[in-house]
Amino acid sequence: MPIPFDSRKDYYRSPFGAVEQGTSIHLRVLIPHNLRTSGVELCVKYDDNYNWDFYNMFWHGYFDNDNEIWECDFTPDKIGLYWYGFKLHTSQGIRYIVPSDPYRVSTIESSPGRSWQITCYKKGFETPAWPVGGVMYQIFPDRFNFSGEMKNPQRTDLTINHDWYAQPQWQPNEHGEITNTDFFMGDLKGIEQKLDYLESLGVTCIYLNPISKAYSNHRYDTGDYSQVDPILGTEEDFASLCAKAKKHGIHVINDGVFSHTGSDSLYFNRSGRYGNGGAYKDKNSPYYSWYNFNQWPDNYNSWWGFYTLPEVNENDPSYNEYINGENGIVRKWMKCGNSGWRLDVADELPNEFLENLRKAVKAQDPQGIIIGEVWEDASNKESYGARRKFLLGDELDSVMNYVFRNAILDFVKGGDAKYVMDTIMSVVENYPRPVLRVLMNLLSTHDTERALTVIAGEPLNGRDRQWQASTRLSPEQREYGKKMMKIAVGMQYTLPGFPCVYYGDEAGMEGYRDPFNRCCYPWGREDRELIEWHKKLGNLRKSCSALWDGDIISVQCQGRLLSYMRIDRDSSLFCAFNADSNQAVIDVPPGYANCKPLFGTQIQNNMLVIPPQSCAFLLK
Repeated sequence: MPIPFDSRKDYYRSPFGAVEQGTSIHLRVLIPHNLRTSGVELCVKYDDNYNWDFYNMFWHGYFDNDNEIWECDFTPDKIGLYWYGFKLHTSQGIRYIVPSDPYRVSTIESSPGRSWQITCYKKGFETPAWPVGGVMYQIFPDRFNFSGEMKNPQRTDLTINHDWYAQPQWQPNEHGEITNTDFFMGDLKGIEQKLDYLESLGVTCIYLNPISKAYSNHRYDTGDYSQVDPILGTEEDFASLCAKAKKHGIHVINDGVFSHTGSDSLYFNRSGRYGNGGAYKDKNSPYYSWYNFNQWPDNYNSWWGFYTLPEVNENDPSYNEYINGENGIVRKWMKCGNSGWRLDVADELPNEFLENLRKAVKAQDPQGIIIGEVWEDASNKESYGARRKFLLGDELDSVMNYVFRNAILDFVKGGDAKYVMDTIMSVVENYPRPVLRVLMNLLSTHDTERALTVIAGEPLNGRDRQWQASTRLSPEQREYGKKMMKIAVGMQYTLPGFPCVYYGDEAGMEGYRDPFNRCCYPWGREDRELIEWHKKLGNLRKSCSALWDGDIISVQCQGRLLSYMRIDRDSSLFCAFNADSNQAVIDVPPGYANCKPLFGTQIQNNMLVIPPQSCAFLLK
């Protein structure tokens, strides 16, 4: 029996997905004869308005003996979100077509329910071309590689750990505080030394966690935006890294931490490290207006209540000029060679600030990229009481795709493929095509547990740091985790967007939450099998254009089997993932009978055989 409406099938809605401003959308619904429908209306609400607009749909004949066709066209002319549904005038009274779960898609009900979403983005919106088809690699600078060149940090309030393979400091000091002041001395020259290795992985972009001068090893407590932390090296070292990386076909982007500074900073200066200036010491400081004091100097707004991270007023004119101005911080580091920014807590940055930052980046380099940290669906995200405009063309180019991360990890941990694919397709449906092609697809970050630990380890369930410090995967857990990690990475590398590997994930690193997810890269102790898997997939991304900007089509997704096609005019890749403990045997998709099986994929008697807990790829 045909369903009334499916927003993800061209028959019902064309074109699919987010649309550019002024694009005509053709909509079609199927209504059972026995409802004796006299009229159908398309119901549309713009953004968060309370009022609905109604458009008559036209009867367009019979679909079959039991169903009739109603159609109309709708053209969104303003950027933003449109919510829509269908109202039926029937012999049984008013009825509504409403979204249902992934197994039924839509149903006819007697009361209105949820609506479908149309994302309408700015006409002419484009995102950078260089990330397409590439691989990103995230580096926590203190923990990736030490060049061997000792620095003089000109401070004594830190601990230098000379054992590269030791755990980071995790116990509080005598005041009960975690200071994050243990350093392994990873540096910019150390990253430069490993460019050959990164190129062999297929890496085309390095995302650096903060490198500006700061008190802590994570450097999210900025001390001076304009300087490289001396433990990492110099501004010349950064420029050299960017230049040498580009010779390897690798771009570098920085972490922009613009919602707060450190209390121990040039701008705030609570500890007095920077002399007598700063907003904490002097109300006449040029930085005083950046901060919100409830009662100067000790009572001020801070990020999530951490007194070491005083919040800034991003729309303060002097702060905006300092960050986004012609001679501001954003352009300074781009002039040194970086290719864009990842924005920390982007959902805490005001729209006006993001718009100004975009102008600064694009003025310096039209191909500069701006990626926001947003953990939810960024197309309809609300924060601080307002609907955000991240992806409509005036702010971000991309976001960290935690939605895909959660879906992938859910699948390998036992989630039903149907629901997992529905989550994936919701992003594909809601995000503008220019954004989809450069989505930052991750499995781990410095803010999450390592993917291998999530997949195969005992759940954290609120356990303390002592437990986290002493818990490792057993050999059996690790072997199972590697199999499932290969599935997860296979999905990460073949879904729309481009994958971001958190340093060491490819080498089999494990670890629970901060700081155990921030251990040093295990040089000389890597898991070669996982590294080779990443290399194979990196090479596939280079050669298969369908993975650059191709469509995604769900094929067979049920239980523990998930499959889809990536397709463009020049190539087509079929991807299948069997997370079950039993072998899966499925029909070879039409058109793939004489294709190229990749990575040991097996075809027997015109059937695709997928061993337990493994992947299959067919390329044509």
